[in-house]
Amino acid sequence: MALCEDKVREALKQVIDPELYVNIVDLGLVYTVDIDPANEAGTHFVTVEMTMTSPMCPAGPQLVAGAKSAVEGMEEVHEAEIKVVMEPPWSQDMMTEDARDQLNIF
Repeated sequence: MALCEDKVREALKQVIDPELYVNIVDLGLVYTVDIDPANEAGTHFVTVEMTMTSPMCPAGPQLVAGAKSAVEGMEEVHEAEIKVVMEPPWSQDMMTEDARDQLNIF
């Protein structure tokens, strides 16, 4: 199966917010996934734009490192760049139903 955005997002679900105990995809922290065409070796450069629940999120460095590790751990990826953006600002509306259920938000 070729590398696609859904596959990268599945890998990013390994990254769990240490304060909320929910993965960063279901929290709505991952905004975009861009996959460059494969190089000669058949691997890709992947850029992920993500945000934090707040600008001063104490878990920010841990989440960025975890995201980079998760994406670069995929056999189809030779390098990943994780960009932290603050626009649009994160809100609870960006969470999946699974995340809302885990956090008891109705």
